[in-house]
Amino acid sequence: MAALRDRIGRAGGDPERVTIVAVTKGHGPEVCRAAVGAGLTRLGENRAQELLAKSAEVADAEWHFVGRLQTNKVRALAPVVALWESVDRRPVIDELARRAPGARILVQVNISGEDAKGGCPPERTAGLVHAARDAGLEVRGLMGIGPIGPPEAARPGFRLLTALADELGLAERSMGMTADLEVAIEEGSTMIRVGTGLFGPRQGAQDPPD
Repeated sequence: MAALRDRIGRAGGDPERVTIVAVTKGHGPEVCRAAVGAGLTRLGENRAQELLAKSAEVADAEWHFVGRLQTNKVRALAPVVALWESVDRRPVIDELARRAPGARILVQVNISGEDAKGGCPPERTAGLVHAARDAGLEVRGLMGIGPIGPPEAARPGFRLLTALADELGLAERSMGMTADLEVAIEEGSTMIRVGTGLFGPRQGAQDPPD
């Protein structure tokens, strides 16, 4: 964790103010417990079943859901998710309002142009934020995922996310993962989602590092 905080500081961020979400996808509950023991109490999961299984064993963590959110998973996840980072369409808002009234959320914006990563189009962000607020949800900020490729390729999208958050008066900007967190912090990230940079590669993982 010291090395990660050093990376944050060298990128111009305040290690005490940039929130680290430790993404434990593909790792067992023992990793989650070790993370919490080291002071990383905010844990992120991409898959509903993994989050439910791990949260049952690691209750003293603040669980973030960071993957593509299906409406049929909201009911089961509602009791354990503290922050929904991937709200990107109206049906998800409606289901959260029904199953988790007042839920804390981030609206995910597609800043990479890659459909597989989810997120609403940038031009629809304001409308989705207003819809979520009207539904009684607590919109804390925006979330975005950089494109596959060199870290510098993520800069325009991160800059756009920060501009959108500023326009909407939102304080939280969840952007930046293991490979591109320096660029994200330089562009105003307040929250980074890091898995590989903390725990090493997942065994047999096919996904890009988080």
